[in-house]
Amino acid sequence: MSTPPLPDVPSPEVIEIERALTRITYLSTRARQHDRLMALADVPLDRAAVALLRQVADSEPLRPGELATRLGVEASHVTRTVQQLQKSGYVTRVPDPDDRRAQRIQLTDAGQRAIDRIRDAGARGMQLALAEWSPEELRQLARLFHRMVDDFLSHAVDDEAEQQPVSPAGGA
Repeated sequence: MSTPPLPDVPSPEVIEIERALTRITYLSTRARQHDRLMALADVPLDRAAVALLRQVADSEPLRPGELATRLGVEASHVTRTVQQLQKSGYVTRVPDPDDRRAQRIQLTDAGQRAIDRIRDAGARGMQLALAEWSPEELRQLARLFHRMVDDFLSHAVDDEAEQQPVSPAGGA
């Protein structure tokens, strides 16, 4: 199955959505915003550590290579960040049940508490920013965001599947 070609010109609505996403990404990834969130959550972690913690919290324990792929970074970055988080008591390494020689990264109780505090502080900040929105507007926004993310993920999976070489049955 091939991917449909990109449209020659995106619609004005899609252009505005892309602009809004760019703005929100910029706002949410600013160093000052991160520092404020960490102070509110009382969690002294850098942005890379928080991104890794969020990824581990949202999944089963993962191998470091899988974490690197999901985060879009080099494996060496994950190794350094995991070491930092392990020393701080936020993650631990557990045996991979599929291959006892490999290890997976798992949150500790302290890591779960930290990510809970980070998410709570972020949600409280968002609640303040969206205080003038009606409950119906908030439900609609949440529904549409989830739908957009699901569609992005669906498209990304299709892209990855197309890029994987297909080997003949039985090997070569």
